[in-house]
Amino acid sequence: MPTFLKSFAGKRIFLTGHTGFKGSWLSEWLLGLGGEVWGFSLPPPTTPSLFNRLALKGRLNHRQGDIRDAAALKRALWAARPDYVFHLAAQPIVGAAHQDPKGTWETNVMGTINLLEALRSLRRPCAAVMVTTDKVYRGCPDSRGEDDPFGAIDPYGGSKAAVELAVEAWRNAYFQVPRSARGAFPRVALATARSGNVIGGGDWASDRLLPDCVRALSRGDPIVVRNPRSVRPWQHVLDPLAGYMKLGAELHDALAGHRAGKLAELSGPFNFGPAEEGHRPVREVVAQVLRGWPGRWRKAHLRSPQAEAAELRLDSSKARRLLGWRPRWGFERAVDQTVAWYRGASAPRGAAKMTLAQLGEYTAT
Repeated sequence: MPTFLKSFAGKRIFLTGHTGFKGSWLSEWLLGLGGEVWGFSLPPPTTPSLFNRLALKGRLNHRQGDIRDAAALKRALWAARPDYVFHLAAQPIVGAAHQDPKGTWETNVMGTINLLEALRSLRRPCAAVMVTTDKVYRGCPDSRGEDDPFGAIDPYGGSKAAVELAVEAWRNAYFQVPRSARGAFPRVALATARSGNVIGGGDWASDRLLPDCVRALSRGDPIVVRNPRSVRPWQHVLDPLAGYMKLGAELHDALAGHRAGKLAELSGPFNFGPAEEGHRPVREVVAQVLRGWPGRWRKAHLRSPQAEAAELRLDSSKARRLLGWRPRWGFERAVDQTVAWYRGASAPRGAAKMTLAQLGEYTAT
């Protein structure tokens, strides 16, 4: 087991969005490490849901609520008295944001600001990792690094770019890192984390490639592919989650040790994307899926109503340099593990067995 995972044993961890796909994987992982998990979220966004398949409601401190409700969010945070905060709650679907841009911005931007304001009132040291997306970057075929300019071609990407600006503003105004160990340290250490196109078992969201593949193959239908040539940074869900946890653990250690220089290095944005070989066109993802689950695919005849970048790439060299983080599962393994999860999840308690087995395999590699 990687050493940093031991940092969460016996700690209090507050998750927003713990009922979602990534939040459910992270909750299960933290519980297995001996963490005391407190969650604040809307009900699971899909039926079925990984949250329900893992019976997480009865295994952690579950509070149902909307991050747009500032008072309820603050009460939940205070009750948790966390050592760590991972902010995953969001409206995460590009197509849904195109249909409801106002609601998406209210959730993603104002919900994050509500959490930042709640953190301002926290009276104990805490490391907070705020999760955004690779879609904050201006479209460009080159790999995007943390210092590259923001840009948006859709309301979803714009909302997440605004989240990044809000976190930076609150950090500089209220959670400022001292220039030396003699200065006044903030109670909260704050960073943002950006990942690429995350795949893995237990995602049943609409308008996402792997869940759409699984639904079509389960029915015996062809997979309908909208943009087969579009290149995206594909990665298994456990890789970015490990990055978020590694960043949180390092932030917490730097804050507790009053290491001003280290805290300054870590208090900013980080990319957690795949290796270069994980940047693949959609058609190669579908081809890899069909190697593990035979079927066929066809190109959609209708164009998407929203603009989409032809190519997105992430440069994660900062995370490698400062955190020693690297993706553990390459492209083929990420897709194969995802397909295996869905095929195994149909057995009795299959979702829980597959999730635990893949967590064990990942931490053993």
